[in-house]
This record gives sequence, structure tokens and C-alpha cells, in this order.
Amino acid sequence: MTPAAWEEDIRFLQTTVHQDYPFLFKKVSKTHFDNEVTQLIDEIPKLEDHELKVGIGRLVSLFEYGHTDISFRQGVAPFHKLPINLYHFNDGVFIEGTHKDHAVALGAKVVAIAGTPIKEVMARVRPVIPAENEQYAKGFGLNYMIIPEVLHSQGVTPELQSNIAMTLEKEGRTFEYSFAAVGDDSFKTRYSLMPNDDTWISARNQDQTPLYLKNLDKVYYYEYLPEQKAVYVRHSQIANDPTVSVESFYNDVFEFIENNDVEKLVLDVRLNGGGNNYLNKPFIQGLIKAEKINKEGQLFVIIGRRTFSACQNLINEIDNYTNAIFVGEPSAENINFYGDTRTVILPNSGIHTYLSFAWWQDKPQWENADASVPHLAADMSFEQYRSNQDPVLEAALNFDGKDLIIDPMGYLTSLFMNGQLDKVTSEARRMAKDPAYRFVDFEKNFNTAGLNMLGGPNKEGAIMVLALNTELYPESPQAMFSLAKAFEITKDQEKAKLFYNKAYALQPNGALGQAAKAAIEKMSE
Repeated sequence: MTPAAWEEDIRFLQTTVHQDYPFLFKKVSKTHFDNEVTQLIDEIPKLEDHELKVGIGRLVSLFEYGHTDISFRQGVAPFHKLPINLYHFNDGVFIEGTHKDHAVALGAKVVAIAGTPIKEVMARVRPVIPAENEQYAKGFGLNYMIIPEVLHSQGVTPELQSNIAMTLEKEGRTFEYSFAAVGDDSFKTRYSLMPNDDTWISARNQDQTPLYLKNLDKVYYYEYLPEQKAVYVRHSQIANDPTVSVESFYNDVFEFIENNDVEKLVLDVRLNGGGNNYLNKPFIQGLIKAEKINKEGQLFVIIGRRTFSACQNLINEIDNYTNAIFVGEPSAENINFYGDTRTVILPNSGIHTYLSFAWWQDKPQWENADASVPHLAADMSFEQYRSNQDPVLEAALNFDGKDLIIDPMGYLTSLFMNGQLDKVTSEARRMAKDPAYRFVDFEKNFNTAGLNMLGGPNKEGAIMVLALNTELYPESPQAMFSLAKAFEITKDQEKAKLFYNKAYALQPNGALGQAAKAAIEKMSE
């Protein structure tokens, strides 16, 4: 393609977004988007076709909605991928699956790609991923890290390479191993995991199957666990199974619960990437009516990094109308989000872009968040996955209600309102370090609470909360900046300058650091 043709495509995308999808400018400003468009156009003469394709992907990813995406499969410059499946466990990124010819690398921890440390690779590839949050990047974004065209475009490799070397760790040994790229359609994963067959192999032991991976040929299935007096349901798409509708399936589930010795229901949607959210209604209605099980400590919902789209709507409604306890990892979707896309094909390159047009809002705007966060945190190591353990399900089945605070921020707010300030401090310190609450964003919540109070009469309380935040998160430029702002508003310039300087030191080249520097200069005039 000629430079003029590429510019026409990029301008076409820019114009289409401004004219037909201006509502997508929620997380990125029009000015920033247009500046990125201009920069990409300026670079056209020195970029190869695959780099421009990735550049368009970066533009679309600026909107930070998982449905708003581009396809690397259509159009010019066909993309490739390495014959591996990566998975981000709680102890690192591992080769979860690969071709049988690369069995020596199966189950290895990835230390580096093309000499670049794996954390740096993730950071460089991150702008290409249309991620709403870090969970989406974990659940879906690792696919971008095995595409040679993306690795080159994002500076992981110095040029486009068909063979990519990785630094791997396995069984106490560190070694280099190279993978030759294959066609984009050479293999497919299932729910982000490699199916095990005669050609492609999984790192998971095949001698047994954990419940969450059982009967994957079915959209949903349930099983009674007599020792725990629990019904386990795995529901992995918001769709009707060919053999039984959603409504009929859950009628059977609730009938079984009503007529048998059942004390717990565990609904597992950690693999569920969505579908048709109009199918959620019969389940929600049935669950509300199921008085036997719709009680705190008896109803559990497992969520995770693939819980997305129409399944986000499902867990929103479960949260709104039932007494469920959520277990696992945060979801991959914002609580309220843009979904449902229209395909926009760029005229010259034939690249398919998918632009969202429907706003889905199940909760008021002040309850919106980057993700749904579990009440009870639980995730998995590689060894637990390999050996078919399921610590997430175990956390739900073994839950006894002792010591876990279901609503940490509500609890701390109640202590604060009752004047128990010392206990606010001690409990905040405890929970911020407790792994059971590791997915709760205390830093952001404290910052929001402090700034909200700063706008009212309780300036002293605001400073207390914001100061606590700097103690708990001493590496956070945002925490330092907010406390500095509080001191500036309360006319304590000495302390304001102190914390503005701390914010600047933590982020000298970032927006907060520059704002802190400007505030210091203004106070010094």
C-alpha cells in the first residue's frame, strides 16, 4: 500500500469515530486521540505495513473498551503467531500449551522474550490491547505477546522475525528456546486454554479434570457435591445450549436444590465471556425466588479474568438482587460499559475495526468501577493448575464467614462515621496487607473518599484519610498529590510543598509530577 492509501484509511477511521461514535470519547479525549492519529500519519513513510496495522490497533485501543477492537486477521499484512499459549498465573507467565514438537518448553515459566524481561514485554504490548482493565489484559491480552508483528511494532524485537527466542525456566533450569511462527489459524485455544489432542498439548495433567473444565462441550452443566451439600454450576457462555435452553436448565437446577439436601450453590462464570444478555432474566428470576439458597454464606459466584460482556451484566444483576458472595479474581469488564459493535472496514487496507455503540448500565454511575471485585480473593498458581487443583472453588466451598468483611470500605466508613478513628487506621492497615482483600483497590477508594470530604466541611477528616493513604502506598504519586492538594486548600503551604515534591519525585515526567511542579512554582511566586 502507498503512504497516501494508509493516510486515507487512518483519516477514514478518525472521521468515522468523530461523526458516528463520538460517545466513545469517555476515557480518552478527542484531542489526545487526534494527536495520536497525527503522529501515526507522520510516521507512515518509515513504517512497514504490519507496523501501521498495529498502529491502527493502538488508536482503537485508546478507547479502552474490550468490544472496541480491530482484527489482525483481515486486510493487508497477514499476521502470524508463535505455536504456544501463554497464561498468567499468580506466580508468573507460563507456557500453558504448545505443539507436541516443543514439549521440552511445555510448562516453562517465561522469563524474557527476545531478551526483553517479561514484565517489560507486557508493558510494551499493553497499548495494543483494547483492555478495559488489567484483568482483560491478563485474560485476553497475552495473545498479542505471541504475534511477531506486534512484538516488532512495539519494540520487543529489533526487526520482524519469524523465529523468536525466549528465556525459559523449568525444573530449576534456565534455558533459551526458539519458536518458529505459524499461520494465525494454525491452532485455537478454548476459554484461553490449550485443548489436548494428538498435535497440541496442555501442561495440565490429563489424568483427571477439575469441575470448571469438565463437560466443556456443554455451555453449562451442574453437579451435586454430597460431602459439601453443594450444587456446582459451570456456565461458560450466555447462550442456549443446543440440548437445553437456559431457562429449562435452571428450572432443573432450582428444582434439584429445592428437593434435595443442598446448603450451598456455587455458580462458576470465570470462563464466561458473554453472549446474549437477554438470556440472563430467567436465571435471575429463579435465583431471587430460591429462598432456600439465596442467603449470605450459601450462594457463591466465581468470577475471573474472562468474565466479560453479557456475563458482566449477569453478575451485576446477581449483585443487585441477591445475597451472593463473589469469589475469585476481578472481572474483565467495567461494571457499566460500551458493547455491541458495528464493523467498519477501512477502504484500502481492508482492516476490520469493531466500534461499540450500545451503552450498558446496570448500576448508577457512582457505583461504576473498572471491574467487579470479589469479596473473597482467590487465584491459582501454575502448579495448582498443572495438578488439577482448584483453590478458587475450594475457597467458596470452605467459606465459613469468619473474619471476612464483605464490604471493606463500607465497614471502614461506618467506623469513621462513629468516630472510631484509631480503629479506622488499624483496620485499614490490616486489610491493606491481608491477601484476602488483595483485589480491593484501597488506594483508589481512600483517595476518592478523601477528596470527596475535602469538598465539604470535614477538612480534618479528609486530611486524615489522605495521609493514611500515603502511609499505606508510599510509592503512589496520586496519594502524595492528593494530600498535597488538601494541605494547599487548608492553607498549610509548607506541608503542601513537601507532598507536592514527593509526588514530583515519584513521577517527574508524568502528568501528576508536572502538575505538582507547577503547583510548587505557583506557591513560590
